[in-house]
Amino acid sequence: MRKGDFSELAAFIMVVEEGSFTRAAAKLGLSQSALSYAVRMLERRLDVRLISRTTRSLSTTEAGERLFHSLRPAFDHIDSEIAALTALRDKPAGTIRITTFRHAARMVLWPALLKLVPEYPDIVVEINVDEGLTDIVAGRFDAGIRLGEQVEKDMVAVRVSPDVRMAVVGSPAYFANRKRPETPRDLHNHACVSYRQSRGGGLYAWEFERDGVELEARVSGSLILNDNEMLENAALDGFGLVYVFESQVSHHVAEGRLIRVLEDWCPPFPGYHLYYPSRRQHTPAFSLLVEALRYRGP
Repeated sequence: MRKGDFSELAAFIMVVEEGSFTRAAAKLGLSQSALSYAVRMLERRLDVRLISRTTRSLSTTEAGERLFHSLRPAFDHIDSEIAALTALRDKPAGTIRITTFRHAARMVLWPALLKLVPEYPDIVVEINVDEGLTDIVAGRFDAGIRLGEQVEKDMVAVRVSPDVRMAVVGSPAYFANRKRPETPRDLHNHACVSYRQSRGGGLYAWEFERDGVELEARVSGSLILNDNEMLENAALDGFGLVYVFESQVSHHVAEGRLIRVLEDWCPPFPGYHLYYPSRRQHTPAFSLLVEALRYRGP
């Protein structure tokens, strides 16, 4: 196989994965015309159409689908072996791609990076903040950070935080002329800010438990948001009650800017875990990150 063949195959894989010549060209650092030419040359050499193009869409043909599924594992193996060669360097190096959501990125990942990155400048950490449950294999991420209950059973999971709790909070101004809820059932008398889930698009039901009794509250109000930081701002500005991570608002509660309610209905549950495929070949850089994140107790 000629040297150029590998670049054509790599170009083809990137186009299929991105579903767009524009996005694939940006990731590869090529012009769209150069990328399109590489794919055309591959099709001409194989004498078969691999990608069907229109002005609005792109899809793989049957031959293209077959070629992609044959090539992807081979290229993954090559990437893994090249990454493993960094073990022979004097200093750990390489790129680590992690997906997580905003609260975990801020509370767990960022403190670890503050120590790791300055000490190992040859390690590049790419963080993808996504409130949905990303498929790390399909997205070609090295690892993800999610709550323990969200980690798939076929993944290796490393605990990276203590247990977490949720909190229902509202501002003093909001409670000025309102009675505080004593049970989750009282929430129907309150303005609540709902959270729109990224995955599936449904409204999140607030989950509660006390003395073995589990309840879900379908709340309503004048605001629906899909970002935790905006939920925090909505509570501070008196729009109503919000249901967020305890650690996100604990300083506001301590300083009197927010009032917490239904605390005895919000028990702790398993915290964050770093997870990755069991077949992953560890690089020194990845191992360093795992150890920097590993939770070792109070």
